[in-house]
Amino acid sequence: MSLLDASGLSIEMIVGDLGDQSLMDKAMVGVDTVVHIGSIFYSTTVMKAAAKSNVKRVILVHTTGIYSKYKSASGEYRNIERTIGRIVERSDTKIGTIYLRPTMIYGYPNDGNMIKFIKMVDKLRFLPVIDHGKSLIQPVNGRDLGRAYYQVLDKSNIMDGDYILSGEKPVTMLEMFKLISDNLGRKTTFISVPVGLGIFMARCLKIITLGRIDYVERVERMAEDRSFSHEVASADFNYAPMPFAEGLRIEIEEYLENLGRSARGDGGSPRGSVSNS
Repeated sequence: MSLLDASGLSIEMIVGDLGDQSLMDKAMVGVDTVVHIGSIFYSTTVMKAAAKSNVKRVILVHTTGIYSKYKSASGEYRNIERTIGRIVERSDTKIGTIYLRPTMIYGYPNDGNMIKFIKMVDKLRFLPVIDHGKSLIQPVNGRDLGRAYYQVLDKSNIMDGDYILSGEKPVTMLEMFKLISDNLGRKTTFISVPVGLGIFMARCLKIITLGRIDYVERVERMAEDRSFSHEVASADFNYAPMPFAEGLRIEIEEYLENLGRSARGDGGSPRGSVSNS
């Protein structure tokens, strides 16, 4: 039995380009509910097709990045959602529209987010952190997202909504780095860098590399709080994410296995201490 069959849902697999409007129009015929977990940049294509085929409910997995005051793409995200709003307004039938907004996604060695930090801590004994690493983040494990998508899909009474899917609770950047260091069994010294200096250095690097390496926005966001409450999701469909420490441990164990290394075997205490300079 395939995973699609085991889901208990009526799902048909179609392989194609999400940017192909004609293909999407054909794929939507006879569809009742859509869950779009691809890029937000295909959401308008999906919504146009859904409106054409009178789909009852569309669940769009977007991002909390839309709330950032620094993220250059946040303006584009807002424009996309305004366009979606106009499509819904002009539709001949009512389309239930649900936005799901994950925070930083982690949990797998190929997540593209946490794994970058894990590799940094694994390689560097001295690690710079912006403004003492005191900014808040609230990473969400991919396993929790999978359950949340299914829970919303299964709740046919939820026709409209805007839900943040964040981790169990906020942690500071420094707490995150220390947890990574502990799980790797590393001794890491963290050196605080003022926000202004970090941005200046990033801009210099951008100029020196003729724009090929642009970390300016990344540095700015390292000093920005990115924690968001998932209280509404918990109330409406029992969303209950795992503790960050647990999810991080699983990811680091998989990371070490892929490298042919074992996780620390001393019962839980790290092999080195962590200090903050």
